[in-house]
Amino acid sequence: MNDGELTGQARTHIVDVSDPRCGLHLHMVAAFLNLRRAALADGFDLVPHSSFRDFSRQLTLWNGKFSGARPMYDASGQLIDVSGLGPERRIEAILLWSALPGASRHHWGTDVDLIDARATEPGYRVQLTTQEFAPGGPYAALAEWLEANAARFGFFRPFRGVLSGVEAEPWHFSFAPIAENARRALTAALLHKAITAAPLLGKEQVLEQLDALHARYVGSIDWP
Repeated sequence: MNDGELTGQARTHIVDVSDPRCGLHLHMVAAFLNLRRAALADGFDLVPHSSFRDFSRQLTLWNGKFSGARPMYDASGQLIDVSGLGPERRIEAILLWSALPGASRHHWGTDVDLIDARATEPGYRVQLTTQEFAPGGPYAALAEWLEANAARFGFFRPFRGVLSGVEAEPWHFSFAPIAENARRALTAALLHKAITAAPLLGKEQVLEQLDALHARYVGSIDWP
């Protein structure tokens, strides 16, 4: 991937898939569709709730959370009142669940947030919370199936709450053959360049600690 593809500022590596509707790295499409077919055979309608996400969209999410316009949650899933938090604390809170613009694995088209479309009634508002994937949640059975089968197709969970700075995300799966090369290529210097040119809220504080943030939230993942 080139610099723009790594930071979500280009989508020349992305294929728009029609069924299910999503954007994926062009060399991941076959593997994902094979995973989906296997899931369908076992009764799951496996669809990405989120797939490719560009820099602009990640920036909107970040700024919405930093400003308090979008909700933020702590490690236990409880709503945070950001009004009393300084910039550093806001950054720390956002990064529990959301990546810096330019640093999201979704930029690469290799990562998908997966749900079972058959598990809920039409109109259900997906939250992507740990409770939805825990025993008793609508996606608990899918979580078990993915844990047992995803690796056969090259997918793994990069955020299991062990080594990663990001909290455990049982819905987030990554295509290892491409994602690992991208992770190694996305340097702190490249991220610095992307963020410097962007209207990012909290930019000064982010850039001051960018090397540490890169090491914790990009470099540190839970390996397959």
